[in-house]
Amino acid sequence: MLELEGHMGQRGHRAETSLAVGYTGTLRERRHTKQKRIIPRGGSKRGATGPEMAFAFQGGFPAGICGVILLTSFCLQAAMVSGAVLRQESVLDNSAALINHSMALVQRMEALLIQGNGSDVSLRVQSTNSDEVKVIQAHSLVLSLQSEVFEELLQTVNGSVLTLREAADCAAVFDKFIRYLYCGELVLRLEQAVPLHKLATKYRVQALQRGLSLYMSQHLASDSPAGHVVGWYQYAAQTGDTALRDSCLQYLSWNLSTALQSGEWGILGSELLLSLLQRSDLVLHSELELYEALEAWVGRNQPTGLTAEAALRSIRYGMIPPHQLFRLQKQSPLMLKHQESVRDLLYLAFQFHSASPAQLAKYFDVNCSIFTPRNYLSAAWGAQWVINNPTRDDRSTSFQTQLGPSGHDAGKRVTWNALFSPRWLPLSTRSAYADGSGIVQAARVDGGRPRIVITPATSSADFAGVSFQKTVIVAARQQGKVVVRHIYNFHQSTEETGDFLAEADLQRRASEYLIDSSLYLHIVVKPLYHSLIVARK
Repeated sequence: MLELEGHMGQRGHRAETSLAVGYTGTLRERRHTKQKRIIPRGGSKRGATGPEMAFAFQGGFPAGICGVILLTSFCLQAAMVSGAVLRQESVLDNSAALINHSMALVQRMEALLIQGNGSDVSLRVQSTNSDEVKVIQAHSLVLSLQSEVFEELLQTVNGSVLTLREAADCAAVFDKFIRYLYCGELVLRLEQAVPLHKLATKYRVQALQRGLSLYMSQHLASDSPAGHVVGWYQYAAQTGDTALRDSCLQYLSWNLSTALQSGEWGILGSELLLSLLQRSDLVLHSELELYEALEAWVGRNQPTGLTAEAALRSIRYGMIPPHQLFRLQKQSPLMLKHQESVRDLLYLAFQFHSASPAQLAKYFDVNCSIFTPRNYLSAAWGAQWVINNPTRDDRSTSFQTQLGPSGHDAGKRVTWNALFSPRWLPLSTRSAYADGSGIVQAARVDGGRPRIVITPATSSADFAGVSFQKTVIVAARQQGKVVVRHIYNFHQSTEETGDFLAEADLQRRASEYLIDSSLYLHIVVKPLYHSLIVARK
């Protein structure tokens, strides 16, 4: 079980999140053959017969009794949190009911930690960069149940003091980490996610590890003063968390125009920069915008000549109009310094813009990525489409795009018709009927899924040798910010593509695919000269 609940912190209005992860991922099985009775507060040894039973930890228990209470409490907590509470009575008698006091148990466990009742071990947490020492009174049984590492350390320690040395950021949140071991929940801010993840990894608390990785994946869009996505990517790459690393990389790729304007762009590592430049799913205004951002990055970071040249060779110069390429050659400091390293790419781009693609293919092999468009948001490549109340009925729109990316095709336009249907059924499951003119029409039936169809309004001989990839970008609001929620790619006819909004529940007003009950789409049409190149991601 994982529950995420956002609220505002008590200091400085910084956003905090409550993270609760079930104990089932961390508790190891303990078998006990001897049962012991716990006497309810205010009750007798015969047990309470009234409708309510209250169990409480009281100070001054002998260590053995405290251990039994802790163990019993944790077993009950694990069963309740995981949904594994025995309900045999409900099988025999429908009148049976479940009494769940797990929240009260969590509160008592927290009180046990704060008050230190029955504590048998003192944790002395020392920061590696200072003399500051944080002392926490804890219980070896709780620590051992939750962490194999703690169990091993406690078996080798002499006395009742366990000294731990942690990095400064980890030492600062160590009390939150220990509280999680007792209560199964913690409250954190963005900047605390990585140090808590380090502690969960070090002490092998796997449920907390998974919970924090999911938290970071779901909070990439959150605002932070210095930015956090790049830092989380670097941490995930170092620790081998491929799921989190890929989530960060995808978020940066799909929201690159926003990232280019943020402070995080300047602190990108060269490895992450080159990974981004290789991708075809980057969402940005134009290739020129990417070049100018690269020039700013090089000016700030002063990378080695090999890194700068590798980055420059990842720019798709065929996607930049000739007049802008001329300007870069004469006015860009980065281009003037490294022009020799990309001379062949510039030469190929100018040839691509000056001749027809079919003619160029007779003499040159242009099977390379510089002629593959990315997801450009400029008007030459597509249009935005906001659909209000997308579950109501079918909608349609029209827009124009440039025929192809080369200068030879720049003046030619293609008109596109787009149809959105909230309840569309595939041809294989549709029934057909004949209208009055004898034309067979597909019957529209409720219960279908959302579908979008994008087709050219006219045909032309200029289309020969050109295929069109349609990309539909779906925006959403996350943590108060509009970001790209999903990207769908279609080739040629899109009608039978089955994954478009397949997971979206558009009926819910609070759907994560909607913004103020509206569906925000941006359609991008990518012309590909299929006789010349093979599109690759």
